[in-house]
Amino acid sequence: MATYNKRGYKAPKPEKPEDDVVEATPVEETYDGNSTTAGVFNSLDEGASKTEEWVARNQKIIFIAVIAIALAAIGYLLVDKYVLTPKEEDAANEMFQAEQYFTQAVNAQKSQDSLYNLSLKGGEGKYGFLAIIDKYEGTDAANLAHYFAGTAYLNTGKYKEAVQYLEDFSTKDEVLKATAIGATGDAFVQLGKLEDGLKYYVDAAKVSDNDAITPRFLFKAGQLSLELKKKEDALKYFKEIKEKYSTSQEGNMIDAYIAELE
Repeated sequence: MATYNKRGYKAPKPEKPEDDVVEATPVEETYDGNSTTAGVFNSLDEGASKTEEWVARNQKIIFIAVIAIALAAIGYLLVDKYVLTPKEEDAANEMFQAEQYFTQAVNAQKSQDSLYNLSLKGGEGKYGFLAIIDKYEGTDAANLAHYFAGTAYLNTGKYKEAVQYLEDFSTKDEVLKATAIGATGDAFVQLGKLEDGLKYYVDAAKVSDNDAITPRFLFKAGQLSLELKKKEDALKYFKEIKEKYSTSQEGNMIDAYIAELE
């Protein structure tokens, strides 16, 4: 069979493969269930499960602990209401008469010792400071009774007892604290323990910045320093009075002491 070409006809060229074009193969994404977020939640679930198991195993112990804490709180409230508060009130009422004796002794011109002794041992059917300390231990009244007892012993010449009771007294009131420490210094001086006395005077002066109390103990510290041949220390205490407490009773006469030492 004959073949021929029609006029104007061109045979199509064969398709040439395109070597330069690479068709991307789609990547199928997979999820293995191990993402960071999932891991965190799984850890939390495991932790919660373990906590629940522990609570279940120790439920009885937890219950007992909660009950114990509740009973302790209730117990404290009951003790405070029915024991501590009435005890404080009883102690304060009992000590009122002893304080009256003490005040009378401070203001009396004569028979001071007998009044101080009454304040210590009691009278008119009421306890003295010593019995308050013994029978109402732990109360505010008993603590304050230590201060009164120490001062009473100091004023009746029983200096060892004064030191004992004054050192057992504690307070946050700066003036009263300084007074108690200074009184302890007085007792040591009377016992001939001058170095101890000086230490207590200096400590008393440091407690407060009171215009009446502080210069008094600075002055005592200065005088005792002179007696101990510590002139430089004495001058330091006297100058502190002049610089900070010039209007005090001690400040009015301090120039003479300073002039004598300079």
